[in-house]
Amino acid sequence: MDFLQRTVVVEDMVQYKLFLLQPDGSDVTEERLTHLAEEILVKFAPLLVQYIWQNQPFNLTYHSEKGGVPAHIGGSTQFGENVEDEWFIVYLLLQITEAFPELAARVEDNDGEFLLIEAADYLPKWLNPDSSQNRVFLHRGEVHILPCPSKFSTVGFSKDVVPSLSQALAELCSHPHVCQASPKICSALKKRLKGYPEKIKTGLHQAHCFIPAGIAMVLAQRPQLVAHAVSAFYLRDPVDLQACRSFKIFSPETRVLTSVTFTRCLYAQLLQQQFTSDRRSGFTLPPHSHPQYRAHELGMKLAHGFEILCSRVRLPSSEPDAPISCNPQWKRFLESLKKNDYFQGELEGSTRYRELMRSAEHFFKQSVAFESSALSPGEEILLLMQNGHPLNLEELKEREQQLPQEDGESICPSKLIQVSFCFRDGSRQSFNFDPNSMASALERLLGMQYGKYDIHNLGYISTSSCCSIFFTGNEMEELDSDDLDDDDESDKEREEETSGDTEQNGTETLNDLRSYMDQMDEELMSTKIGQSFTVTVNVFLILRSEQNEEEIRPLDLDVNLVTNLLESLSCQAGLAGPASNLLQSLGINLPANSDPS
Repeated sequence: MDFLQRTVVVEDMVQYKLFLLQPDGSDVTEERLTHLAEEILVKFAPLLVQYIWQNQPFNLTYHSEKGGVPAHIGGSTQFGENVEDEWFIVYLLLQITEAFPELAARVEDNDGEFLLIEAADYLPKWLNPDSSQNRVFLHRGEVHILPCPSKFSTVGFSKDVVPSLSQALAELCSHPHVCQASPKICSALKKRLKGYPEKIKTGLHQAHCFIPAGIAMVLAQRPQLVAHAVSAFYLRDPVDLQACRSFKIFSPETRVLTSVTFTRCLYAQLLQQQFTSDRRSGFTLPPHSHPQYRAHELGMKLAHGFEILCSRVRLPSSEPDAPISCNPQWKRFLESLKKNDYFQGELEGSTRYRELMRSAEHFFKQSVAFESSALSPGEEILLLMQNGHPLNLEELKEREQQLPQEDGESICPSKLIQVSFCFRDGSRQSFNFDPNSMASALERLLGMQYGKYDIHNLGYISTSSCCSIFFTGNEMEELDSDDLDDDDESDKEREEETSGDTEQNGTETLNDLRSYMDQMDEELMSTKIGQSFTVTVNVFLILRSEQNEEEIRPLDLDVNLVTNLLESLSCQAGLAGPASNLLQSLGINLPANSDPS
């Protein structure tokens, strides 16, 4: 089958390939393609060096011909939770193919041709996932789709034919104008990419954080490391937290106030999780009413992320890496940067010049010579601290008065991570914490009129009662023996309209269900499960129960629901778990646990 031959792409990863279009296939050599990759990275370095990637950066390397795929330059980037990384790469590829018209790009993720998904309303009828293989390209800054032959043109391939990449590239090279996608398809893609490249800066969020001085020094040199630290904190596990019981690398006693640059996604990830540090760590937070509480909380979480990264370095190298100047590609790369006015006329040796040089060196290691750089984020952090200038706490304290203003409430966390819950009726509603909101959220989740019910059978929840909640829909009536008799009577009335076999099967199914629930009731009778539920306290019910011992107090399902959810949440100890995931999906924002116990 054709779909078995397709490349399997890892989830949350985008793959991109740039092919050199040549009519006769000549001049497609490793030297030419490698030189093109360097030219591309140099030209777009001003955009790339300021971008903070969620997981992995954009990169281009040479790939030889293999498995029917011609030689090309390309790479892959895991974008994780920030899908904007993927669309920024699409924008880059469009700009690259416009600046280098001899190139054509292919881009895919685990959904396949995701560009077509964006323009699904305007695709020709013959184009579907089966007929789109090796037909979609980015060329000269536009989307190109190899057409099907028609009575007006013989260009293209039949919809039943899957062209090889070599055939597709040859057709695109010969007939680029015929292969260009319709204006509506191109417009749909441009609409999705609207705002770039300005969107790079508007997607950032400046926030003040109280962080250890060592982290402030590292971020001053490598702002992109904040992504790895947030990811380490966000995906922490109990083993990671063991390293944070006592901070060996970043002492909380050296905390200073500084401005940290996040992406909106990273900022939301860092702030949305409720987290309490170990008492032995030395990190303490001021009261919630403190004007700088958020800065302390953000700094505490960020410090845990950096400490986790460094704790993963088992055997840190005592020998520093070879200087970047030893790489033969660096000299040529630096000369190209100067020709393209990367340094913006800054004098060599000035503060701004050194900042641009550090960014260029890091970009070179990550995107040009990244295969030879095997440093993990933790190793890079330790290396920066080892080779950096000695810490001057007094100087860092003085800078606190000159910090740039952090972003205002227009992009505050409540708007960045606002979770909406979509109900069956199509409405959207957000919840703040309220014990009643938990029950009401589940009511609307199930599309039912959820409320309080009188539960029979001696204080434990009868299976027949539980099953009736889900079997009877909106009416939510209990399924007791009378209801079963009513169902039997209604079955008899429908005998004339339906076949006897169908009614017999329905009756047998109903009897089996009733028998099954009775057996479960008998088993639960001998247990103490009823004592684990909270009952409604009502004076009149108590007086009645004294007169009639068989009278049972009704259960308060709302109280039991809230109690069980909060107990489950407390057992998670700030980590991800079923209770927090359920509440977040319902849009319920729980406050921090203020119980001293």
